[in-house]
Amino acid sequence: MTSPWQPFRERISATLWRTFGIALVLGGVLAWQFGQLRAWPILSALVLWFSFGGHWVDLWFLNWLRPRLSRSRVSQVAARLVVWFVGGVGLGFGVVLTMRMSPMTRAVRLPPRWVAGIVFVAAEVIAHGVLSLRRRPSFFSGEG
Repeated sequence: MTSPWQPFRERISATLWRTFGIALVLGGVLAWQFGQLRAWPILSALVLWFSFGGHWVDLWFLNWLRPRLSRSRVSQVAARLVVWFVGGVGLGFGVVLTMRMSPMTRAVRLPPRWVAGIVFVAAEVIAHGVLSLRRRPSFFSGEG
């Protein structure tokens, strides 16, 4: 029996424009909020872990794990939430490594790593909510 899921495909240029754009905009917003415009590049790099890295986490779920799971909506939703959480924790480690390399963020006190998992799940739910509002395939429709 073949899988009902079609592999997700996107031009790498589209992925780069979207994920780097998100990182630059959110990095700028964070820098402005903290009153530290000189921190914009490092803050953008930190956000890039979640925007660009998060794209690959979701792509792994869509193209590798999802076809191997039961078609049950409950198992699909549960697996995706777990993948987002674990992926977010992993991306959080990348954020920490990047912060330790920058003198600007080296001394910042960080929350426990599991918080990155929660933040990533929340970001994905919001992003998929926007896709859903635009009537695009998303987590909520079970098509994306």
